[in-house]
Amino acid sequence: MAYTVNKLAELSGVSVRTLHWYDEIGLLKPAYYGENGYRYYEEAQLLKLQQILFFKELDFDLKTIQKLLGRTDFDKIAALNSHRKVLMRRVERTHELISTIDETLKHLKGKTKMDESKLFQGFSKEKQAEYENEIVARFGDSGKKHIAEAKQNYKSWKQGDWDKIKVSFNEICEDLSAALKSHKKPNSKEVQALISKHFSLLKQFWTPDSESYAAHGQLIVDSELRKAYEHYDPQLPEFISEAIKIYAKGLKT
Repeated sequence: MAYTVNKLAELSGVSVRTLHWYDEIGLLKPAYYGENGYRYYEEAQLLKLQQILFFKELDFDLKTIQKLLGRTDFDKIAALNSHRKVLMRRVERTHELISTIDETLKHLKGKTKMDESKLFQGFSKEKQAEYENEIVARFGDSGKKHIAEAKQNYKSWKQGDWDKIKVSFNEICEDLSAALKSHKKPNSKEVQALISKHFSLLKQFWTPDSESYAAHGQLIVDSELRKAYEHYDPQLPEFISEAIKIYAKGLKT
């Protein structure tokens, strides 16, 4: 059975825009193109998309996923068994976090006295390090420089400073989502004005230039960062990435 790109989007929850992007970068090509130019997908492509989604769920970036799936010795069954093991470990960690919540609730309600060491049971201290390692792997010394600059910039911030950043980010993403829903183009005056605000927000952490800001736009699409934007609209990562690339061309390098 063949599926159109719209049907596959409906079936998988992956947006049509994203499926088009996967085709463009060679990550997921359709089984064939119809005479009308439409993309058609069959079982092999559905299974490959499932693998892509599993790898994304496990925080792999698109470039790494493409390399893994492109290997001649890639074994679907072995990969699924590996995914299962990792997800089971996540289930165990989730249960641990839920247990921590339950214990804290009992403590706050005065039912039990909680050991202070258990307040942070189940939290990963490695997540930030993983994200920083991904930046360094992608961008090398320039990535290290931006990380160091960001840490220096926010080391003296108070909770109020972080709250302002959160509010600004939320407003920008909501406005971009509204622009997306009203079919504004990434190069439109309205969208580019919002990207200017996004650029200014980012400058509070590190100093992006034309090349690094465009690269940041791509990072939003194929890294853990996309989840922050998908919260507002599943298509927002690709939309803002395209708009950022247009904005970045007008920046001085």
